[in-house]
Amino acid sequence: MQGIQERTINDLVAENHVRASVLYYFGVNFYDNEERTLKEVCTSCGLNIKTVIKSLEAEPKKTDVNELRLMAYPIDLVVEYLKHSHSVFVKRRLAYIAQLIDSLGAVNYRYQSLANDLKTVFPLFVEDFIHHIHEEEDSLFVYIQQLRDFLSGENHGTKLFYTMEKISIHEFAIDHEEHEHEMDGLRKITNNYTYCEEADLHIKVLYEELKSFEEDLLLHAKIEDDILLPKALQLEKLVKLRFYDIIKQN
Repeated sequence: MQGIQERTINDLVAENHVRASVLYYFGVNFYDNEERTLKEVCTSCGLNIKTVIKSLEAEPKKTDVNELRLMAYPIDLVVEYLKHSHSVFVKRRLAYIAQLIDSLGAVNYRYQSLANDLKTVFPLFVEDFIHHIHEEEDSLFVYIQQLRDFLSGENHGTKLFYTMEKISIHEFAIDHEEHEHEMDGLRKITNNYTYCEEADLHIKVLYEELKSFEEDLLLHAKIEDDILLPKALQLEKLVKLRFYDIIKQN
């Protein structure tokens, strides 16, 4: 049986599309090396072949999130988890997908027009996605921190009192719901990320990566909806009760 190091990159990636991303994080673009063997690529790139093979043969890591454990976490740790997810989405996942799209060249005629459309549409999606993340971190996460600081006695709450007259967790929840279908456009133009057998390997890898990213994004949104926002709402109620007691005493 042919050893993995003697198999071509095309063969390895066709067998398991996740291997394309593994190679990418080693600095290897699969589409530039399809006919070369893994051994040839590792030698020319100065990579430790044992390390690369170990990564390629590892079970694909799906997002492993224990929602019950997250539910038991204090809200500040939930926020930190979500911030970390934001960073991974932007710096790793979207950067990789953008690179896959930018490098699309001549593909099967069924996908050529779509490939051109993706080069226009995807950067707009990324721009909107990053804007949404910044908005969430600079408004919702900051507001949650202000609520926590007040309850822990780290600020006297005057500024927070007036802030709460303008915004609320309920408003954040409504706005968040509107952003939960960010990938609808991409899913529509790719026909729910489905491709025919004749599709180029590049297209197959791209579609699988888009599909995987949306699955992780939906899980991320679920954590925000089912864990973060209810915790934040409870925090807000406690702050309102504290303000009520202060007003009563005066």
